[in-house]
Amino acid sequence: MSFKPGFKPPNTVEASAFWFVFKDGRLLFKMAKGSLKIPETKDLAGYYDASIHRQYIGKLNGRHCYAADIEDASMAADGLELKDLRSIFGTMEEEIIWTAGRANQLATWNRNHQFCGRCGDPCADKQDERAKICPSCGLINYPRLSPAVIVAVLRGDRILLARNKRFKMPFFSVLAGFVEPGETLEGCILREIEEEVGIAVDNIRYFGSQPWPFPDSLMVAFLADYAGGEIQVDGSEITEAKWFSREDLPNIPPNISIARRLIDWFTVNNC
Repeated sequence: MSFKPGFKPPNTVEASAFWFVFKDGRLLFKMAKGSLKIPETKDLAGYYDASIHRQYIGKLNGRHCYAADIEDASMAADGLELKDLRSIFGTMEEEIIWTAGRANQLATWNRNHQFCGRCGDPCADKQDERAKICPSCGLINYPRLSPAVIVAVLRGDRILLARNKRFKMPFFSVLAGFVEPGETLEGCILREIEEEVGIAVDNIRYFGSQPWPFPDSLMVAFLADYAGGEIQVDGSEITEAKWFSREDLPNIPPNISIARRLIDWFTVNNC
């Protein structure tokens, strides 16, 4: 399956179009023969009329896709239910998961920018690109994107993994942090690692990137080498951090995350 983004909807809403419908960050699914499916226009009934802030987002495998919010979760028709987006990891095709994530990001942005942040007047959809424009003062708002670095710190045949107090599951992962205004990605890496675990790194090199729609992050992944210092966790974000070999890895993130890709790279390339 493949997704092609777009912002100009077709003239008519097809009965087979996919609808990524959200309520407080939870996604609406239909049950079909014991499996979760993304509902189509013909499945929605009352949801279609009640959805708010709807928008066209593109095509998935040639089928039109829409994102929308609903106000009342009690409207669920038979066979439809709301689930946390993270709960579908590993249960559906990755392309559907990432399309749902994109829809979540755009639905959140659309919901939060109904009014101008400068003058307070209602905003309108810009016709030539995906953006909100204020008809009164001309202010333009684009979908928000929050860049964050995520880093595998290596020390010979060991990798630094840590537990963040915000993790819902008891696993260890590589370090990550949001980029501040005026900061380079490399500068963010040096600052975050020093702040969170008290060590220095060097030889920073790019690994890859991944959108992370909770709600609007872009994870930019790097490898870095240990350059000195002893681990001292900050206690506010990081509760525990250790060096691990590939033979004694703890519970780690799911396969879908770039954090897992970094750790898997380490296990293959550090003998």
